[in-house]
Amino acid sequence: MSRKKKNRLVEFEDIQVTAYAAEGKSLGHLPDGRIAFIEGAVPGDTVKLRLNRNKKSFVEGKAIAITIESPDRVQPFCPHFGTCGGCKWQMLPYEKQVQYKQQQVQDQLSRISGIRLPEFSPIIAAPPEGTRYYRNKLEFTFSATRYFTAQEIAAAPEGSLQPEPALGFHAPGLFDKVVPIHTCFLQPEPTNILLKVLREYSASRQLSYYNFRLQEGWLRNAIIRVARSGEVMLNIVFQHENETERIALLHHLLREIPGITTLLYTINGKVNDTLYDLPVHTFFGPGYIRETLEDFEFRISPKSFFQTNTFQAEKLYQVVREFAGMKGDEILYDLYCGTGSIGIFCSKNARKVIGIEAVADAVKDAQQNAQLNGLQHCQFFTGDVSAICNDDFFKAHGRPDVLITDPPRAGMHAQLVETLLRIRAPRLVYVSCNPATQARDLALLDEAYEVQALQPVDMFPHTQHIENVALLTLR
Repeated sequence: MSRKKKNRLVEFEDIQVTAYAAEGKSLGHLPDGRIAFIEGAVPGDTVKLRLNRNKKSFVEGKAIAITIESPDRVQPFCPHFGTCGGCKWQMLPYEKQVQYKQQQVQDQLSRISGIRLPEFSPIIAAPPEGTRYYRNKLEFTFSATRYFTAQEIAAAPEGSLQPEPALGFHAPGLFDKVVPIHTCFLQPEPTNILLKVLREYSASRQLSYYNFRLQEGWLRNAIIRVARSGEVMLNIVFQHENETERIALLHHLLREIPGITTLLYTINGKVNDTLYDLPVHTFFGPGYIRETLEDFEFRISPKSFFQTNTFQAEKLYQVVREFAGMKGDEILYDLYCGTGSIGIFCSKNARKVIGIEAVADAVKDAQQNAQLNGLQHCQFFTGDVSAICNDDFFKAHGRPDVLITDPPRAGMHAQLVETLLRIRAPRLVYVSCNPATQARDLALLDEAYEVQALQPVDMFPHTQHIENVALLTLR
């Protein structure tokens, strides 16, 4: 094992990767005994390691070469593996992926929360047919500057590489470079057909792609949703209005991709890509698509959040419904309710469902979804949970017997945790896409609640991401 410095970057050779850490990183040890958190490696590999963080007690770095491959490695099925930044675990067999995800949940909840926890239930894995083409939503980016790999740069004569437009995913860590995607295994057709049509048409018409540094160019994003109902929603985002070219492009898409049921467009002249503060215009179709979970139907508008893996979402919500343990006379509060999917999914066992969500468009969808499913006992409100859940609100709608919270990756705001401790619902079901922040919040809730059950669910095969559901009851 040797160490060398190159351009002030510290590198180590022959580092043995011994275990999985979390968030897609693995563990090894330097010659001096320090723990190394390593990107791009799996347990069983021996790697050449380049450090990007050098601390007294640990280091972080990236495997820049695999000198001995782990016997667990398999051949990735995607030609873009290792470049686009997604599906980082394709080199692991799926049974190993779920093993490491189970370990991640157990390690993070135990270590970070520091509270007494029950036995962890075995992870609910995706079925074999559900490990590819499982996403119902993807967002592709047009960029004036495509990403060149280190191999392409090394092979090209000096100064010969010139900026090229690209349609695909942002390169990891680079805001302006995009990896061109020709075949994606995350979403079913017409996604790959759409990419081909957009790429060929924009080239034939010499339509400009957005330049993130100069903040100019016309085409910005293509956001596509493919529901298992068979409906397809496409939203094309432009930097500025060009009515003649816009209409020509949208008509071309409808001719070439007849499966589109709703075609939308958005004008975004801002620096950032967020669309929540912008109007989305309907060019063709009803302006939404419909999706199903069990025998419930959901209307999804372009700004609304809906679980991106519909098939595994059913399994996730079945766990939530079981943990909620309702018999038919309970009042259920659904926080961060989005389009109302969790609350509606659990509604048959509740006397009343109260959903609260900050995004107004999502609340409109939730209200329409309740009507669509003939649910008169489901009500949805726009606003911040901590501000809405006061004594007057409880007097009008009742105090919760069961409370479900499904926050974003950052977890719950401290003020919301205080609100939950004040509300003191007898049962609390916490759905999380980030076990680390869930562990932090469970430690805060430990003041009044005891964790009774824990159930990981794999929603994102070939990635390090994992959902976890926790059941808490009042002490």
